[in-house]
Amino acid sequence: MSQKVTVFGLHAVRSIIKNHPDRLVELYVSKERQDEPVKALVNQVNQLGIRPQWVPKQALDKRAEGGNHQGVVATVKSLPTLTENDLEGLLGQSSESPLILVLDGVTDPHNLGACLRAADAAGVTAVVVPKDKSAQITPIVRKVACGAAEVIPLVVVTNLARALRELQRLNVWVVGTAGEATQSYYQVDYRGPTAIVMGAEGKGMRRLTRETCDELVSIPLSGSVSSLNVSVASGVCLFEVVRQRHAT
Repeated sequence: MSQKVTVFGLHAVRSIIKNHPDRLVELYVSKERQDEPVKALVNQVNQLGIRPQWVPKQALDKRAEGGNHQGVVATVKSLPTLTENDLEGLLGQSSESPLILVLDGVTDPHNLGACLRAADAAGVTAVVVPKDKSAQITPIVRKVACGAAEVIPLVVVTNLARALRELQRLNVWVVGTAGEATQSYYQVDYRGPTAIVMGAEGKGMRRLTRETCDELVSIPLSGSVSSLNVSVASGVCLFEVVRQRHAT
């Protein structure tokens, strides 16, 4: 039986209705919101045969655990949990050269949500995270992801280095990002099946993760800061892949 999870925020709820309307169970709407964006959402849900419940804002605050729900909170059936055993199938389903984003030790849910949003924009095949010492999908992640958490497959693995070796077995080139790497991320050919590995802010990738990568690259920085936020760095690297693959 599918578990039920909470999704809040206009973008996240719209994404559910657009991409997975069959997963929507309930919609709660703030009585204080009577504007056009909310009314349009309510009309869509009515067409699905679900009757939205109008409740006081305080009730939504409680359901969203203090998150910025923008007046809408939904209960949805959760997606199945994917593991390293699903990697081969995901790669086989990809209509283009697979692109995987791997996050090693990203524990901040806001960063995970932002990474998912960047991954969706770049057309990533899947995002891979370790089971332990990593943020997982939560209502906050869904909100920050602005709907990307509902469409980007998240693969949760028990052993990240083993998962990387499985990707390599499947002919995916694994590129890790490290501040001390002498090679710029501009210098790599990403047109084939590629996995981009990002480490946690401050600590970077763990030693075994680093040693498993096929090569390491760095992002050249010209200012006074020593590193970028992991979601920003992910976007920078992912869109270099996009640029190369769409170059004429």
